[in-house]
Amino acid sequence: MTGPRLAIDLGPLRRSRDLRLLFIGRGVSFAGSMLTFVAVPYQAYRISHSSLVVGLLSLAELAALLLTGMLGGALADAADRRRILRLTEAGLTLGSGALLANALLGGQLWVLFVIAFFQAGLDGLQRPSLDAMIPRLVPVEDMAATSAVMTLNTQVGMVAVPALAGLLLSGVGVGGAYAVDVGTFLVSMACLWRLGAVAAPAEDSEISLRAVAEGLRYSFRRRDLLGSYLVDINAMFFGMPNALFPQLAARLGGASVLGVLYAAPAAGSLLVTLASGWYRRVSRQGVVIAVAAAVWGAGIIALGFSRAEWEAALALVVAGGADMVSGLGRMTMWNESIPDAIRGRLAGIEFLSYSTGPTLGNVESGVVESLAGLRASIVSGGVLCVIGTAAVAMALPAFRHYRSQDGRRHRDPVTSTDAGPAGTTPPLPGFRAPPTP
Repeated sequence: MTGPRLAIDLGPLRRSRDLRLLFIGRGVSFAGSMLTFVAVPYQAYRISHSSLVVGLLSLAELAALLLTGMLGGALADAADRRRILRLTEAGLTLGSGALLANALLGGQLWVLFVIAFFQAGLDGLQRPSLDAMIPRLVPVEDMAATSAVMTLNTQVGMVAVPALAGLLLSGVGVGGAYAVDVGTFLVSMACLWRLGAVAAPAEDSEISLRAVAEGLRYSFRRRDLLGSYLVDINAMFFGMPNALFPQLAARLGGASVLGVLYAAPAAGSLLVTLASGWYRRVSRQGVVIAVAAAVWGAGIIALGFSRAEWEAALALVVAGGADMVSGLGRMTMWNESIPDAIRGRLAGIEFLSYSTGPTLGNVESGVVESLAGLRASIVSGGVLCVIGTAAVAMALPAFRHYRSQDGRRHRDPVTSTDAGPAGTTPPLPGFRAPPTP
C-alpha cells in the first residue's frame, strides 16, 4: 500500500499535453547542454592549459546572467512567454552550432568566452518565462507533483550525461559532443513549436526598471518568500564546495573519485524525486525548506570528515536528497502563491539567487581553503549553512510558519486575482495567477 503513495506522481504529465511537451523538450535539451557543460571547460583547458581560464569562463557566464536575469523576468510578465521560449531556444541552438563550427575550425579560446557569455545571457532571458509558464499548465493542487516531475529529467541528465560526455570526448572529441547538443536543441525546438497558446496577461505590464523594482518590492514584502531566497543563498554560498572537489578527490583516490563527487548530489536528488509522492501531503513548506537546508549543511560537514570515497559519496547523496526536498518546498511555495502577472519577475530573482550562490560559494570555499586548509573550509561551510538557516528561520516568522493554504491566499483579489489553470480567464481584473536542475 505504501508504494503508490511514495512513488513519484506522474499524473500532471498524463493530464497536460503542454506539460508533456515541455518535459520532453526540456529534458532532451538539458541532456545536450550537460554535454556542453563538460565539453566547454574541457576544450578551454586543452587550449590554455590553465585552470584559471576555466574559472574565468564561469565568471563570464555569471556576468551575463546578472545582466539578463531581471530583464528576463520583466519580459516574462510583459510578453508572450511561449514566444520568448521559442526565440531564446532558437538563439541557444545557434550558439551551440557556433561551438561546433569553432571546434571544427581548430578552436579559438576567445570564441568560447563570447559564446559562453551569449548562451548564459539567453538562459537568463529564457528561464523566467519557463518557470512562470509552468503553473499556467496545471491546476494548483498539482503543483507539488509538477515540481517533482519537472526536475526528474534534469536529475537523470546530471547523473548519466557526464559519464557519456567523457566517452564522447575521448572518442569523437569536442566536435562530436557539440554536434549531439545541436541535435537535442532541434528536438526541443520541435516540442516548443507544438505548445498551445498560453492565456495573455490580465493587465498590461511594461518592460522597465520600474517593473523590475515592483518585483523586488513584492519579494521584500513577502517575508515568507524572502526567507526561502535567503535560506537557499546561504546554503549555496557556505555549503557548496564544488571548487574543492578536485583537491578532495586527489586525497580520496584520484581522478576516478572526481566523477563520483560530482554525480553523488544529483543521485541523492534523483532518489528523492522518484519517491516524492508523499510530498503532496506536505503543507508546512517553510519548515520543510529550513530543515532540509540544515540537513544539507550536515551532509557537507560529514563530507569534510570523510576519509574514504564511499563516505564522501554517502554524505553527498544525503546532502543532494535534502537539497531536492528543499527545492520541492521552494517551488511549491513560489508557484502556488505568487500572482501570475508578477511571477516572471520573481522567477528572475529566484534564478539569480541560485545562479550566483554556487559561483560565489566556490570563491568563498577557495579562499577559506587557502587560509585554513581543505577540511576546515568544507566543515566550516557546512556549520555556517546550518547556523545561517536557523538564523533566517528565527528572524522571519512568516517563513517558518508558512503553510500552503496560507500561501494560496496571497493570490486573492486583495492584491491580485488568479487566472487559475491553463486555458481559463481571470475571475476579476488585476494580476493573473517552473531548473530544473
